[in-house]
Amino acid sequence: MANWVYQLGDARDGLWDVSLGTSDSALTVDGWAHTGLKVATLEAGAAVELPSAAEERIVIPLSGAFTVAVDGTEHQLAGRASVFTGPSDVLYSGINKALAISSADGGRVAIATAPARNHYPTRLVAAADIPVELRGAGNCSRQVHNFGTPAALEADRFIVCEVITPAGNWSSYPPHKHDEEKEGETALEEIYYFETRTAAGSPAPADADAIGYQRVYASDERPIDVNAEVRTGDTVLVPYGWHGPAMAAPGYDLYYLNIMAGPGPVREWLISDDPHHGWVRQTWDSTAIDPRLPFSS
Repeated sequence: MANWVYQLGDARDGLWDVSLGTSDSALTVDGWAHTGLKVATLEAGAAVELPSAAEERIVIPLSGAFTVAVDGTEHQLAGRASVFTGPSDVLYSGINKALAISSADGGRVAIATAPARNHYPTRLVAAADIPVELRGAGNCSRQVHNFGTPAALEADRFIVCEVITPAGNWSSYPPHKHDEEKEGETALEEIYYFETRTAAGSPAPADADAIGYQRVYASDERPIDVNAEVRTGDTVLVPYGWHGPAMAAPGYDLYYLNIMAGPGPVREWLISDDPHHGWVRQTWDSTAIDPRLPFSS
């Protein structure tokens, strides 16, 4: 079975903390074809570059501010203190564009990618313009930043968003799948990139180990069985199968960046719930959203 879980360091490539599925990735994953991720931690004044390629890209500051040059034209991303302080402005580059990403003060940046054919113009999406959705209810409450979804961004192939789950809550739940092209479902492979932190105001010691968990399991004859403990910098690939929950352990907030794309004709996130657990959605109608949400600066 292919490796679907990459702890921090497992997918390192030069200056990149994570390099999976992109046109220039040294690490290949059998059967992985539609999505990619790069993450870099830059010292003050440092830069990383991506050559022109037939893939669309979106640059997402995780912490810090960045200058992104797209074929020589510079764009300023004010960024944010961390992924737990609300949305950041992001930059969509389109295809066949060379990128140079730098940071005057240092920070961490992610680039979501997907092989694509059709051209869409470079676009800076301001943090204030990003749709923020509070999804679920009770201990299934989470916050979603929909900056790269079809309703928010013109793009060719990928669907990109990020999710913040407060300590003790379950996210990406009920378990669901999107691995078939059929009525009501689209075939999309998916990347989860995680960050964790000790929940604000908690009495945790300095050496607390901020953890979360991710579950993926088979929906048909294709084997997959993931029950991963995740921390900042870890990545889980979901090629197919039921996935969820993504669990924020008590005491620790959980963030993940989602990148989805597939071979189908429609750029749309259509899912099927695991029939054993889909009924849980009905309980949210009479349950309040977690009052800790929304997270903001």
